[in-house]
Order: sequence, then structure tokens, then C-alpha cells
Amino acid sequence: MNVLHILDHSLPAMSGYSTRSRNIITFQRSLGLRPVVLTSPKHPLPGPDCEMLEGIPHYRTPHGPARAWLPYVGELALMVRLARRIREVARAEGAQMLHAHSPVLNGLPALWVGRRLGLPMVYEARAFWEDAAVDHRTTREGSLRYRLTRALETFMFRRADRVVVIAEAMRQEIVRRGVRADRVAVVPNGVDTESFSPVPRDEQLARSLGLDGAPVLGFIGSFYHYEGLSLLLEALPALRDRLPGARVLLVGGGDEEAALRAISSRVGNAVVFAGRVPYDRIRDYYSLIDVFVCPRLRMRLTELVTPLKPLEAMAMARPVLASDVGGQAELIAHNVTGVLFSAESRDSLVQAAAGLGSDPERRARLGRQAREFVVAQRGWPQVIGRYLPLYGIGS
Repeated sequence: MNVLHILDHSLPAMSGYSTRSRNIITFQRSLGLRPVVLTSPKHPLPGPDCEMLEGIPHYRTPHGPARAWLPYVGELALMVRLARRIREVARAEGAQMLHAHSPVLNGLPALWVGRRLGLPMVYEARAFWEDAAVDHRTTREGSLRYRLTRALETFMFRRADRVVVIAEAMRQEIVRRGVRADRVAVVPNGVDTESFSPVPRDEQLARSLGLDGAPVLGFIGSFYHYEGLSLLLEALPALRDRLPGARVLLVGGGDEEAALRAISSRVGNAVVFAGRVPYDRIRDYYSLIDVFVCPRLRMRLTELVTPLKPLEAMAMARPVLASDVGGQAELIAHNVTGVLFSAESRDSLVQAAAGLGSDPERRARLGRQAREFVVAQRGWPQVIGRYLPLYGIGS
């Protein structure tokens, strides 16, 4: 089956979104499907109209005018351009299924084209984008834009042939919006357990970053407000009182980077910013981390959505310390596959981090059990197999 995936952006632009997308198409191909990618005009990197990445065609949609003078005109123009491109690529590639991934700016054009060409259409929601916009401070909860985005997403959920979400809490939310439960499936985040497996510490990389063997608490991903990284850095002085020499390694970048650097300037050289790194080097950075920290703040977005990066850390047998928001509590069993602390509590974070940082045997046990969990339940081959019945294969 030829499946056209319509994405906001893709590799080589790095994000959790593009990482999940890359694994979906890679492992769908291994199951005998023929995935093709089309990115929206929001894909941030220049490139040809079509490029081959890891043997899979990646089509691009040209950017339009830089700005619009009336509200929502820019979004409408984007959807019109994307719909034209979906129609072109679907016909050229002989698409038999349209699989649109959030946001709704991708979903609506795919729905229009699917109905015109007589193609079934799956809509996958990675998050509720009205809630993400609140965290990014581009709107506020209850505003006109918030309500409009929510209404459009709900329209998509009701019109798509099938709906995919990444967490059970998201599925329940969509069902509460009046969508039949049997039309909403959970395909959770997964991990390539062969690529992400325990490796020795990269001592050369550690030396280049100035990490001298003291306990390292690390985070790899996008620096968004909801990730709670400012809480981690603000807790660092108190943590170093209990865990002398402890360092924080931050790999990635994003909206909060300037604010995080400002906080780090108050704690000397205790924080190392490694910047954005190529995807094939991420495992080297995981090898330096003694405790992977996910201090997400409590809000609708984090209560409903499960993150991807902790799974990579777990696959590499790194113990994960995470706040007890719903999306992470759904993923991590406390004191079995990781440790949960009270969200937004600096004292709880310090106590839990100090306990893990000072106990190598406990870290090893939690890391081992975490890897056993992801190998058994969250390997991409098992996860991606859930798409087949949604596409009408083997059902």
C-alpha cells in the first residue's frame, strides 16, 4: 500500500515531531508498506521540491507570502497551497491512503483532497494544538483563537475515517467530544531498541564538554516552557548542596534557551549547553547522562501528552526522573521503570534527584528495568504494527 504522510515538518529539521515521523515511515517500510512524505509550507529548511531521505521520497510545499494583513488569511492560504500539493503528489505517487499528522492545518487540506480523490484519510493528533499555543504564549485558554482551533480539531476528529493519538488520555478527551470510541486508536510513542541500547560512556566527548565524572543530570530535546527546565536549573544550587559537583547537561535548543542561559549564569559552570546535535550522535550524549530528567510543568498539554525522549533514555538503560504529570505517569511506573516527583515542586525534585544521583546501584536497577519495559512493549516494530488495521490491512 502506498501511504502519503502529510507532515508539518520533517528531518533534517530536528524535533520530537520529526523523530516520531521518521520512525513511523521507516518501520512502516519494513512492514511492507510504501510510505511517501509531504511537508507543509512550515517546514523550516530550504531544499529541493523532492529529496530522498533514507530511501523515502520527501516532497516539499513552497512557502507563500511572509505575512497576511487580516486574521486567519495566512492560515487559509497555507491550507490552499498544501491541498494543491497533496493532490499533485498523491496522483504522482499513486497514493492509496492519506495519513495527515497534526496540526489541523495539515488535516483539513488532506480531508478535502481525500474526499475529492476518493481516498481514505487518517488523522493523527500528536497534541492538542490549542493547548500547545497557550504554552507558546501565542494565545490564551478560552480566547477566540483557542476556541476556533479546538472547534476545527474536533471537526477533523469527527470527519476523518480514523483518528490516531499517542496517549490514552488523549483518546478519552476525543471521545468526550462526541467521537465514537471505536474510531479513535492509540499508537503510542516508541523507540528503536536496537539503535538505542546501552553503550559505554563516551569519555572523549565528556572531556570535550568539561564533564569530569561528577553526577550528570541531563535533558535532550526542545527547550519549551512546558518542559520545566527552568525549575531544574533553579533547583541546582540546592541539589549541589546535597550532591556536590552535580552538573546539568542540556542538549538541544528552542524558545526558552535565552532564559535558561540567564538562569545558568548564576550557578557558575554547573550547566553545559551542548547545542543541537545530529540525530546519529544523540546516543553518545545519552551515554554521558547518569539521570535523565523530565521536569514537565502541570498543564492540560502535559497531562494529556506523553513525551518521546524518555523512551530513548530508558532504552539506553538510563534512569528517568520525571514530574508526575499525567502524560509521564502513563509512561513511567514509579520506582520500577523510573522515579516520579511532585510536579512544580523544587523540594521534591531536589530530594528525588539527590537520592538517585548518590545511589549507583539503584540507578542501574531502574535503568535495567526501564530497558526491559521498552523492549517488551514500546519497540517501534510492535508499535507501528498498530497502523495496519487502521489502514484496512489484515482487518
